[in-house]
Amino acid sequence: MTEGYRDQFLREGLLDPTPRGAEVELAVGRVRVHFAPADREVRVPAGVSVFDAASWNGIAIDSTCGGHGTCRKCRIRVLDGPAPVSRLDVRAFSPEQLRQGWRLACLAAAHGDLAVEVPPLVTRPKAATVGVGRQVILRPAIQKRYLKLAEPTLADQTSDLERLLAALDDLQLRVDLHALRRLPAALRASDYTITAVVVDDVLIDVEPGDSTARRYAIAFDLGTTTVVATLLDTATGTPVAVRSMLNKQQPFGADVITRISATMLDPEAIERLQTLAQDTLDELAADVCKQGEVNPAEVYEIALAGNATMTHLVLGVPPEPLGVAPFILSTRHWPELLAADVGVRVHPRARAVVFPSLGAYVGGDVVAGMLASGMDRDKRLRLFIDVGTNCEIVLGDGERILTTAAPAGPAFEGAAIRCGMRAADGAIEVVRVADGQLRLQVIGDVEPRGLCGSGLVDAVAELLTAGLIDRSGRFVPADRARELAPTLADRLTEIDGERIFVLHWGGVGEVREAIYLSQRDVRELQFAKAAISTGWSLLAEELGVTPRSIQQVLLAGSFGSYLSPANAIKIGLVPRLSVLRIVHAGNVAGEGAKMALLSVRERSGAAALLEEVRYVELSDRPDFNDRFVDQLAFPA
Repeated sequence: MTEGYRDQFLREGLLDPTPRGAEVELAVGRVRVHFAPADREVRVPAGVSVFDAASWNGIAIDSTCGGHGTCRKCRIRVLDGPAPVSRLDVRAFSPEQLRQGWRLACLAAAHGDLAVEVPPLVTRPKAATVGVGRQVILRPAIQKRYLKLAEPTLADQTSDLERLLAALDDLQLRVDLHALRRLPAALRASDYTITAVVVDDVLIDVEPGDSTARRYAIAFDLGTTTVVATLLDTATGTPVAVRSMLNKQQPFGADVITRISATMLDPEAIERLQTLAQDTLDELAADVCKQGEVNPAEVYEIALAGNATMTHLVLGVPPEPLGVAPFILSTRHWPELLAADVGVRVHPRARAVVFPSLGAYVGGDVVAGMLASGMDRDKRLRLFIDVGTNCEIVLGDGERILTTAAPAGPAFEGAAIRCGMRAADGAIEVVRVADGQLRLQVIGDVEPRGLCGSGLVDAVAELLTAGLIDRSGRFVPADRARELAPTLADRLTEIDGERIFVLHWGGVGEVREAIYLSQRDVRELQFAKAAISTGWSLLAEELGVTPRSIQQVLLAGSFGSYLSPANAIKIGLVPRLSVLRIVHAGNVAGEGAKMALLSVRERSGAAALLEEVRYVELSDRPDFNDRFVDQLAFPA
């Protein structure tokens, strides 16, 4: 903070004058915090941050660092009450914004009654809802049998259940108590014409009349950032409806490590995280049923593909061992579960298929992705990369398959990026330099609000091509910039002593209101791409192949779906191959979850992958750090 700003804010009463380390006289008891536009008022202990006050009471404020003051995304506007400006507020907002009451919620302590405005949260970011998959033989676990049973008489006093099971004598069934409770009334209400509902080998329900045409299931891709649900008609194998939304756990941080850390610091956090994940799944289930005009009671099975941490959290299993060496799973295979166990309100006895995990950081979503993409079937040498905060990498030729996880960090999600944001309306997703001019493509065709992951990769790649960023990742000196790209050189400037490149001028002469790429942002991308490229290069060595011999690269996940293959090659994220060999695989985790619902054989295939794939741990390799450093520079 400059001394001029500091003195000015002190005079206006905006800045907290208390020297660092001095004792502050805090209010005692509880204070009121009113949140607009939700019109919610809560009472919290004095001194609690506005971010915590919101999170404790189910009010979502955008954040990717979990309230630790590092992402600068938790922006709120104080309408009434005391809210001194913190040192980080000065870096996050312009002087005019500070006067208007804008603050970072995680640093704004409620020492007195407050009224705050929370900007609307993007709950449905741009996400891949479909992906590469294989044709499967339709053989779902859900079966319906329409039966016409003989009515009992004094001469035939066979019990209702025995009468039903005799008509299903080709099946060896277990009987759910729910079905037994429903059986007497269902038989007598329909003159003994009923439909038996069977999932796997369990009779879960009986329904009056003939309902055989209506049997549905929901496939979930439970991502750390985005969750996708697809409603399937298992009678025909076709999707009926699909929806996606932001994982409601986002106030606890953008990555799994932050969420694991939250459970270590607060014993009650795991219950809140479980509730938030289950609420996300349940809301999506209701959405797709409404969209598809399906009664939730007609959904008899769900499938869940998520990373190991998300799966542990949604089931309420402590995830702490996943976050510390030696990174141990509670289990690779989950026991028989109901949809109710993950908080999804569909048929009360609907079954839940949860994909197994290979390791702490190669979870069920990757197993589902390998299943959908046929990594164990295709004889070509293929590289599968699920690009994200924790990047999962698979390399195999159908016979030998290796996998690992690389700690890419949250840059691809827009976190840890100064002007970063999720892929939602207002995010710059494409950056191009043509004829010396900068061209931007913005999601929703609206005024730019920030930079998402694909836009970050594009911006760095284009500036590398223009010569404004050198191989080491540094912005070139101003005189060199004017020589190489005179029409772009004026966009290279500074803010708080750090060099930046302005992508979009958002204010009149005010750099703080611009959307820009900072030197630190370039470094964050370098760290992410270096972790990933170190991962696949080490797998190639383990398999005894060269990166040049890879015949296909599958870029999976929502981010991978919108990443430019040419720019991924340019920054060294993927091997230097023909762009025709790089395929956007999309939401392959969701595709694998669909396959498990449409064919019981595919479930066996998913379980078999755990025995066929070898996990390679990078963290215990003595050469990992040296290899990582070697990969930091951009390719020549």
